[in-house]
Amino acid sequence: MASADLQLDHGKLRHFLSIEGLNRALLTEILDTAESFMSVTDRTIKKVPILRGKTVANLFFEASTRTRSTFELAEQRLSADILSLNVDFSATAKGESLLDTLRNLEAMQIDMFVIRHQDSGSAHFFAQHVRPGVSVLNAGDGQHEHPTQAMLDMYTIRHYKQDFARLKVAIVGDILHSRVARSQIHALNLLGTAEIRVIAPRTLMPVDAETLGVQVFEDLERGLDDVDVVIMLRLQKERMRGALLPSEKEYFRKYGLSQERLRRAHPEAIVMHPGPANRGVEIESSVMDGSQSVILQQVSFGISVRMAVMSMIVGQSGLQAGGDA
Repeated sequence: MASADLQLDHGKLRHFLSIEGLNRALLTEILDTAESFMSVTDRTIKKVPILRGKTVANLFFEASTRTRSTFELAEQRLSADILSLNVDFSATAKGESLLDTLRNLEAMQIDMFVIRHQDSGSAHFFAQHVRPGVSVLNAGDGQHEHPTQAMLDMYTIRHYKQDFARLKVAIVGDILHSRVARSQIHALNLLGTAEIRVIAPRTLMPVDAETLGVQVFEDLERGLDDVDVVIMLRLQKERMRGALLPSEKEYFRKYGLSQERLRRAHPEAIVMHPGPANRGVEIESSVMDGSQSVILQQVSFGISVRMAVMSMIVGQSGLQAGGDA
């Protein structure tokens, strides 16, 4: 089944598995809905009742801090009941299959699954096998996609730069192994970004990168010339097979974002990173903590974006539908 057919029901979100296969109108609706939730963080009681009576299960088969924490906060602020499965001590560690895990949790009347898994396609597998009325959100699957991360990145870009049609965006680092980069590229293209550049050593660049609608650069300085947005990626060492890099020190020498290299970008360029960031490997501390960095803001925006996606799945777009808790 095509990704769009699986994710959508009469044009509305049923699951959120990937950016590929969606359209600009739906992505814009997610961004607009997230904007409506930003005011919740300023309230004394940071809750709306959109998921009241719903149970959300967070299944994280990979370690995570930012993604898991922001999903849990988003669920709490939508008034959901939350079950977070400690996979290290679950039956899956004893040999239970993914499908067995799904069936057992469905027996507990789970309404929505948030899944992070090391195997590409795992979220799609869950979505194909859940019972009617149950939804699946992909919190990162293998080297495939990480759609909510891409959408919080798009929200960050729109917040600071407004018009995608005039922007030059550079994605720098381990493009080959990054599910975030794939989702970002799909989203940037759908939102009409003027120019998307990917910058990496040849060993960390997909051989078919140009087919994704990007410009490919092996030289960091040339790739950063006059860009409006710089998105740094970490080295996905857990997914590398073989010696793709001589050393982290050598990588930083050629591809680390320093203050000097950042000057090649537009003077008002913003610097982003989906995390976790490795200081002194892909980014200099002075850049990460500098005035052009919006890395911490990305984390804050992630709560509202994930609230937006979950609210749209249950058929309510924004605070007007939810009211106060």
